Amino acid sequence: MLKRIAIELKEHTLFTATGTVTGIIIMVIIVLGNIPSSVSQATFYTLHPIHVILSAMATTAMHRKYSQSKIWTVILIGYAGSIGIATLSDAVIPYLGGVLLNIEIGFHIPFIETEKMPVIGIAKWQLINSAALIGIILGYWKRVTKFPHYGHVLLSTWASLFYFTAFGIAQWIPLLGFVFLFLFLAVLIPCCLSDIVFPLLFTREEQSPAGQ
Repeated sequence: MLKRIAIELKEHTLFTATGTVTGIIIMVIIVLGNIPSSVSQATFYTLHPIHVILSAMATTAMHRKYSQSKIWTVILIGYAGSIGIATLSDAVIPYLGGVLLNIEIGFHIPFIETEKMPVIGIAKWQLINSAALIGIILGYWKRVTKFPHYGHVLLSTWASLFYFTAFGIAQWIPLLGFVFLFLFLAVLIPCCLSDIVFPLLFTREEQSPAGQ
């Protein structure tokens, strides 16, 4: 089990670092373009639910790939591994990063927020939790793990980045090195934990991979 987890983590570390670099490039564009925080907020609340879908897909598919659990177990693992860890990645770690950098930053937990989304008029908690359900269904139906994980990594990087610029106030350019570190940790640890480690912890029997 530990060997399998180590192999999966090793394969995704470089991609995570690459995704983090793209996040830094986006932050530079935001800062130099003087893009208002309202745009970052709208972008965050667009990327986060998509991230949840891909996270739920990857978590569910990874568990299904190596185990034959009952459907209620699959649903619980898919939900906890997407909502819980996506919240940690996209919101909690960026917030803690802002606190450690001593910048002014707000704290948000999207999957319990009752405020309605602009334009579509759906409460944020309804949108986020529905995204998790959609991802679980897709992951259960089609056990494909690599594409959802790679998309998950990129979206998580960008969502974490836009959390910084949406809810934080700072001179970002001098802090880019620290932002890179927090983005990398916000993606590698929670996302790989969600997509790889977490679902594999609940597998009991070996089976041949059914999807790549």
